[in-house]
Amino acid sequence: MLVEHDIADICVGMYIVEITVSKQKYRLAKPAMLENELVIDALKRKSVEKLIVDISKSRVKSKYSETVTLVPSKKVYEHVFNQEADKARSVFNEAKRIQYKLFHNAQKGIPLELAPVQKIATESTEIIFNNPNALACVLNIRNKDEYLLEHSVAVSILMTMFAVYLKIDKDIINQLAIGAFLHDVGKIMVPDSILHKSDKLTDDEFYLMKSHASHSINIMRNTSGISAISLEVVSQHHEKLNGKGYPLGLKAEKISQYGRMISICDIFDALTSTRCYKAGRPQVKAFGILRALAANGELDNTLVDNFIRCMGVYPVGSLVLLASNRLAVVESHNPKDPIRPNVRPFYHVSPKHFESSEGIDLSVESPEKIIKGVHADDFDLDMKQVIDFLAQEG
Repeated sequence: MLVEHDIADICVGMYIVEITVSKQKYRLAKPAMLENELVIDALKRKSVEKLIVDISKSRVKSKYSETVTLVPSKKVYEHVFNQEADKARSVFNEAKRIQYKLFHNAQKGIPLELAPVQKIATESTEIIFNNPNALACVLNIRNKDEYLLEHSVAVSILMTMFAVYLKIDKDIINQLAIGAFLHDVGKIMVPDSILHKSDKLTDDEFYLMKSHASHSINIMRNTSGISAISLEVVSQHHEKLNGKGYPLGLKAEKISQYGRMISICDIFDALTSTRCYKAGRPQVKAFGILRALAANGELDNTLVDNFIRCMGVYPVGSLVLLASNRLAVVESHNPKDPIRPNVRPFYHVSPKHFESSEGIDLSVESPEKIIKGVHADDFDLDMKQVIDFLAQEG
C-alpha cells in the first residue's frame, strides 16, 4: 500500500517510492529503501517535505501500517495512476506482439502456444483489479491501421473489466480473458480484401466474413490446454439471443452468460474503434446502439445495462465537449453522480489550441458541464497526441 508521509515521520527501513512535495523540486532517481539517517538528512537539506512510502515493502511499521482504509492525497493518486498507466501501456503493447505471432502461426497451420496468452491475461487482470482506469485509458490509444490486432486485445480487456465489475471468480475471469483474446483468430483465414473493405459486403463476401467464427472454433479445439470456458467465449461471440447469430444460430437459452458478455464487449469495441476506412463512434453513442440491439432481442438487456454501469456514462479515457467550448478527457468516475465525472480540459475548439488546465470535479457546484461525448477524429486530433500532452502536464 502506498501512503504519503511528512518528512518528519520518515525513518530508516522505509521504502520510498516518490517525492511529492519539495521546495527545490528535487526528484528521486528511483524507488529505494532508506538504509541510514544520512539519506534522510540529505532529503531534509533539499527541502523535501512529503514522500510516498510503500508500506508493503518497508522493514518498519509506520503509524499507518494498521490502517485499513486510507483516502490517498491527490499526489498519491496521481503517482499510483501514472505507475499503473505506464504498466498498462506496456502490457497492451506486449499483448499486441503476442497477438501478431498467434495470427501468423494460425495462418501457417502451426498449433497455438497458450502460455504467453495465459501470462498476458493474468497481468491484465491484475492491473484491472488494482486500477481499472489505467487500462481503460490505454484502450483509447489505438492505431487505426492495426484494428485486427488491437480489437482482440481490447475486447479481452473489456471482458476482464466487465467480469471484475460483475464480481466473477478470478480464475474464471482469466479464462474469459483468454477466450476474448483469441475470439477473432479465425479472421486470419478471411481475405484482406474482405476484412478491410469500406463498402457494404456482398452476400458472398459476408458469408466468407462469417466463416471466421468457425475457423476460430476449429483453431481453439486444436490448441492444447484451452479451457471449456475460453472455448465457449470464442464459440458464442457472434450468437444472438433471437437465434439470428452465427455460426450455430443459438437461441437465448443456449447462450451462456459468458457468451452474452463477449457479444456486448465485441460490438462495443467495434463501434468505438477508428479504422483506416471509418471513424469510431463516441462511447455514449455506442451505448445507445447496444441498448437498441437489446431492445431488438439480440443482446441481453440486463447485461447491457450492467456493462454501461461498468464503463460509466462517460467512460474513463473518453473525450467530452464542455460548455466552455473546450475538450476534456474523463479522468475518473463519480459513483454517486455518474453523469458528472472528473474531467481534465486540454484543448480549445475555437481557436484550436492545446492548453494546460487543472482537473474539474463536475459533481461539485461548477459553471462547467458536459455538452456531449465526442471522438478525437471529430476534431482532427490523434488520441496518442492527446495522452502524451496530458502526461507532460502531469
